[in-house]
Parts: sequence; C-alpha cells; structure tokens
Amino acid sequence: MKFIVDAQLPRRLAHELTALGADALHTLDLPARNLTTDSEIRSIAAADQRVVVTKDSDFVDSFLMHGEPAKLLFITTGKIPNDQLVHLFRSNWQGIQQMLNQGDYVELSRTSLVLHM
Repeated sequence: MKFIVDAQLPRRLAHELTALGADALHTLDLPARNLTTDSEIRSIAAADQRVVVTKDSDFVDSFLMHGEPAKLLFITTGKIPNDQLVHLFRSNWQGIQQMLNQGDYVELSRTSLVLHM
C-alpha cells in the first residue's frame, strides 16, 4: 500500500509507515516540501495510487464532493504527541490496511477506527 502524508503530520509518521512495510512519502519529500498544494497532493496520489493521510478537512470535502483523493485516511486525534500518534498507527495498522482494502475513506481517532461507506 502507498501513502502520502500531508504537512500537518510529522515526517516521522511516513518513516513509521515505511517501517510497517508501506511505501510512504511526506510532503517534505516533494520538491515544494510543505508548500505543496492540496491540488498537487491529490494529483500525486492519483498518479501513484497513494492514500492521502491528513488532518486537513479540506481533503474530506474534496473526497465527498469530487471523489478526490481516491483514498483517504483522515486523522481526527486533535493535537497529539508524535510518540502517541506513531503508537496509534502501530496498534491499528492491520485494521487500517483492512479498511482501506474494503473502502476509500477511513477515519482514525484516539479511540476508534471507522470505515465510512
């Protein structure tokens, strides 16, 4: 599975996804770095078949209205220390993969993992 991690999330999350066996990029890995626009992120996600990982509700709006990005992992933890975020991903990794294989829009909070149909 391939991911692109948006700017409001730590680069460490992309490294953790890679350690879990995924192909992950962070916006810091792109030429415009964290100035990469949402439109560019959606284009990269479409071209490379990547799941967009974000806290930005603009991606949810775009997904619901236009089906872009094609796959979305929306993080709704609020402010959370990076260590806790990484732990949350590790402990939910199998569920995240299963849900993204079943559908296109998954939401991860501190207490739940939800597949939106």
